[in-house]
Amino acid sequence: MDTDKKFMRKALALARKGLGRTSPNPAVGAVIVRNRKIIASGFHRKAGENHAEVEALANLGGKAERGDTLYVTLEPCNHYGRTPPCTKAILESGIERVVVGLVDPNPTVAGGGCGFLRKKGVDVKIGVLEPECRRLNEWFPKFSKTGHPFVVGKSALTLDGWTATSMGHARWVTNEKSRQLVHQMRDSLDAVMVGVGTVVADDPSLTTRLKKSGGRDPARIIVDTHLRIPGHAKVLNHRSGSETFIAFGEGESEEKREALKREGVSPLCCPTKNGRVDLKSLMAMLGDMGITSLMVEGGATLMASMIGDRLIDKFCIFQSPKILGGGDGIPMVAGKGPEKMDGCIRLKDVQVTQLGGDILLEGYPDYPG
Repeated sequence: MDTDKKFMRKALALARKGLGRTSPNPAVGAVIVRNRKIIASGFHRKAGENHAEVEALANLGGKAERGDTLYVTLEPCNHYGRTPPCTKAILESGIERVVVGLVDPNPTVAGGGCGFLRKKGVDVKIGVLEPECRRLNEWFPKFSKTGHPFVVGKSALTLDGWTATSMGHARWVTNEKSRQLVHQMRDSLDAVMVGVGTVVADDPSLTTRLKKSGGRDPARIIVDTHLRIPGHAKVLNHRSGSETFIAFGEGESEEKREALKREGVSPLCCPTKNGRVDLKSLMAMLGDMGITSLMVEGGATLMASMIGDRLIDKFCIFQSPKILGGGDGIPMVAGKGPEKMDGCIRLKDVQVTQLGGDILLEGYPDYPG
C-alpha cells in the first residue's frame, strides 16, 4: 500500500468525526507520522476551536523531530481568522514535510498555505486521496464561492417509483439500514427542509435519532407560503437544541408571525414567485444565516420546484425492493415532466450502495441545456 495514502486515510477517518459540527468551517483531520507510525493526531471539532493540524501538534507537545511528516486532509490555512494560521504552528514545530489531500477550494485563499510553507523550505506534497478529501466536504466549494448552501435532494422510492400510497402512507418505504443512514446524513448536515404538505401528511419530527449516540439535530426549515402549519405539528413541539424556521410569503398576517414566535419558531419572510416562496431567494437567506448544507426531504411539490430552479446539487435516492403495483401513488417529483427523454436530468459520478435489500443511488445532476 502507498504509505502516503495509508496515512491520509487515517486523517480522513478523523475528519469524519467533525462532520456537522464545524460549520461554516470544513471538517479536517490530521496525523503526524514518525518512522511509519502515527505519533499524534487531531481533528477540527468546532468552529473557533483548534484546527486539526494545531490539535495534532499540541498532542505531540508542539515540537517535531527530523523526518516527521504531517498528513492533513485540507490545505493548512495561512491567514488569521478566529484562530491563528496553521502554517505558523507548523513552522514553529519544525515539521519538514507536509502531505495535503486537497488544496483549499475557497478561491480567496487557495494555494496560499502550501505556497507559504514551500517558500519556507517545507517539503509539501498535494493531492493524496484528493477525490475522497473533496467528497468529505463537498458543500464547501459551493458555499465558499456563492454563499449559498449545498443542497442534497433525498427521496425514498418503491421499485415502481412511488414515495407513498395514494392515501399518503409512506411508513416504511425503506428498511431500517436506510433509515439509519438518513439519520447519519441529518447528523452531518446543517439543515433539513420539507414543504408544509409533508408536515400535514406525515407530521415528521425531522430530528436525528442514531442508535448509539442519538446524534445532532439539524436546523429544520418548513416551506409554508401561507402559514398553514398546524399548531400541533411535531416540528413545533419537540425539545431540540436546533431551531425550526418557517419560510413563508410576503403579505401573511403579523398575527400569524407572532403566533409562530410564541411557539419558539423563527419566521423567515420571503419574496414569492408564482404564488409560492421564491426558493432562490430563500437559499440566499439561508446562506446569509450560515447554513452551508441542506437536505430536502420532501414532498413532491417542493422537490419539483427545487429541481425546476436547478437548486439541487446532489441526489440521494433510496430504492426499496417493493412494488406498489398501481398508478395512483405519490411520486418523487410532482407536475409535468419533459416530453422527450433528452429533457431528463442525467446524474454523473454515480455511486451505488447496497443497504440490506435496499439500494442507495447517489449522483450529481447534469441539468439539460
